[in-house]
Amino acid sequence: MTEIVVLFAAGVVAGALNAVGGGGTFVALPALVAAGLPAVTANASTTVALLPGVLASTWTYRRDIVPLRTTSTGSLTAVSVVGGALGAGLLVVLPATSFEAAVPWLLAFATVVLAGGKRIPTSLSIETGNRSVLSAQLLLSVYGGYFGGAVGILMLAVWSAGLGVDPATANPLRITQIGAVYATAAVVFLFTTDVLNNPGPLLAMLTGAIGGGAIGARVGRRLPGSVLRAIILTVAATMTAIYAIQWFRQR
Repeated sequence: MTEIVVLFAAGVVAGALNAVGGGGTFVALPALVAAGLPAVTANASTTVALLPGVLASTWTYRRDIVPLRTTSTGSLTAVSVVGGALGAGLLVVLPATSFEAAVPWLLAFATVVLAGGKRIPTSLSIETGNRSVLSAQLLLSVYGGYFGGAVGILMLAVWSAGLGVDPATANPLRITQIGAVYATAAVVFLFTTDVLNNPGPLLAMLTGAIGGGAIGARVGRRLPGSVLRAIILTVAATMTAIYAIQWFRQR
């Protein structure tokens, strides 16, 4: 019972973090591993457990979604669906060690880009049409389906650097795209992994994530842009530090 309560609480926190600024995976995944799930199963279970919370956040944010310049939300979502499925397939057939080694560096890049924000020289921006935007989104979505950690932060980083999009304004779109990635990845995991062999921990976290996602989205909608940006940056910097410490300890 204690384990179930802890996993429920972890789900609430993870769902709220995903809704407000991202980083829910870094709460959910360690909690499931601590509950005794193998790493790959815990990774897949994290995606399945957090999906309903992300969908709850998407519903709350639905009127605040703004497209990325000339790229339609529908096109972006379609690419996220494909990338999520591809990434999930890679998790099933490939070892995770090599990709996990890159996570601290990806997070560091995301943090630096987000911190730079509009101060990044316009010469570094991607003067692009839909093709470049969608290509970048495909790569991010593959990463999201494979691992998922901080994929939303990375999306905001790329959109900010490449298109000059304000992270606070793009937060509702970020939630939508995470939902698209998680949805297709979850379908793949349900049919190809053993996530359903441990229904207790999965349901406890899933239930908590729904409540956390709804609450976090409502709070996020009311926060000023500067505060939301500060939260996103804090989460990004914290997750970068945690993964960097883990990476150096493993060396």
